[in-house]
Amino acid sequence: MTTTTGQDIADALGLLLRRSTRAHLYAHLTEGLGEAVDELTYPILSGLARTGPCSAADLGREVGLDRTTVTRRADRLERAALLQRQPDPADGRATLLALTPEGLTTISATRRRLAASIEESLASWPQDEARTFALHLRRFVEQGPFTADPR
Repeated sequence: MTTTTGQDIADALGLLLRRSTRAHLYAHLTEGLGEAVDELTYPILSGLARTGPCSAADLGREVGLDRTTVTRRADRLERAALLQRQPDPADGRATLLALTPEGLTTISATRRRLAASIEESLASWPQDEARTFALHLRRFVEQGPFTADPR
C-alpha cells in the first residue's frame, strides 16, 4: 500500500469526521422525531444505545463531550421521556443515565434512517462492490488505527 493510499483514506476520514458533517447527518436522522431530538441530543441517545446505562461523565468520554454538556442535553431528553435517571447500584450517591422505551424506539428509528440512507447512496454500486466495501470498512474499523487496541 502506498503512502498516497493512506493519505487518501486520511483525507476521506477527515471529511467524514468533521463536526459539520456529523451535525448535518444528525439533523437528517432526527428530523421530525420531536423537539428534544436534534443534532445536539442525538449523540447522547446514540451513545447510551451503545453503552447502556452509564454516568454523565462516562457518557461524555464515549461521545466526546464534557459532563456538564451531557447533563444539560440529558435534561432535555429526560423532559421528553426519552431518557431517565436511575440510581447507580455500585454507588448510592451516583446517578446513571438510561434510555426509556421511548428513547429506544427513537434510536431505532434513527438507525433505520441511517441504514436506508446508506443503502440509497450505494444503490448505484454493483452489489458485490457494496458488500466488499462493507466488509473492508468493518475490518478497518475493528482492526485499524481507531481501535482501543490497534494490532
